[in-house]
Amino acid sequence: MAGRFAQAVFAGAALLAASVSGAPQAQAEQLAKNLFGAKDLPAATAPQSIGFYSKGCFSGGVAIATDGPTWQAMRLSRNRRWGHPTMIALIEKLSRAAVADGWPGLLLGDISQPRGGPMMTGHASHQIGLDADIWFTPMPDRRLSASERENMSATSLVNEKTHRVIDKLWTPAHERLLKRAASYPEVERILVNPGIKKKLCDTVTGDRSWLRKVRPFWGHDYHFHVRIGCQPGSPDCKRQEATPASDGCDKSLAWWFTEEPWRPNKNPDAPKARDIMTMASLPKACRAVLNAPDPVSIAAVTYPVNGGAATISTAQPVTASAAGGAALPSSISAFAPTPDIGVPLPRPRPGN
Repeated sequence: MAGRFAQAVFAGAALLAASVSGAPQAQAEQLAKNLFGAKDLPAATAPQSIGFYSKGCFSGGVAIATDGPTWQAMRLSRNRRWGHPTMIALIEKLSRAAVADGWPGLLLGDISQPRGGPMMTGHASHQIGLDADIWFTPMPDRRLSASERENMSATSLVNEKTHRVIDKLWTPAHERLLKRAASYPEVERILVNPGIKKKLCDTVTGDRSWLRKVRPFWGHDYHFHVRIGCQPGSPDCKRQEATPASDGCDKSLAWWFTEEPWRPNKNPDAPKARDIMTMASLPKACRAVLNAPDPVSIAAVTYPVNGGAATISTAQPVTASAAGGAALPSSISAFAPTPDIGVPLPRPRPGN
């Protein structure tokens, strides 16, 4: 079962690469990662996620403040602390609840670029403002310097040889943090290293229903990946399939502790989708997102520390067409079949 899942992942990646290839066109048109990576501020239009998690963009993004009472943002030079307002609000809410649960505070990794889209480096996903990485390293009891935020290493919780959690590093607080993140109805998936999933399967008692949302995947030994579903007001957001009804502590997990998932990638030099993806590969509405006006300032679109909603202020009027012109759907479900473009790879299968 898990083998078929992995095959589907790589098949989806191949389809995505094929859809954005076409060497002559890719050479003639600028790469989408360069265009979106050059944007310092979000599109000052209505919040809307467009496309799929690994093939899209978003407008109306807000940034989480670099510092809050219960969080600190890391790797600030990447300018990836932007997201859909619902995503940013959820991170702030999780940070407060986590502290109440006994976690010292969150260190925040990448969320999205100001307007989403493919990134220059790293993730295949994080393109539509609905993904966020949170470090497993607890927040220290002091404010980190700019240099520390750029250079401080996160701590891996997993032994690379055994693929099991390093017991001396694992605490009940890690379990509580993941359980709290999974408790929110907006959250559809939490990606963790297979060793962390196994640790949860072996130790969680009582209510285990939340384990359904915690999914094993390559990488994610230093951080966990929170993904929320498509939000109201985003009719062009491509939804993902529902997680299985079971807790996932079955043969699909056992597969991760066989040789197969850790064999070297047979084609490690194949170009990643983000490295050949042009604007023609993305939904058409992403061109409007790219060309939309900037907000008047970064402060105007930074999520307030007190948890209030950011007010998006623009330097010029925003038309309905610039905002996407779509009416709010009467209802929207985050549970639907995964599009053919497949599941994003947060970290690739081991190379040769």
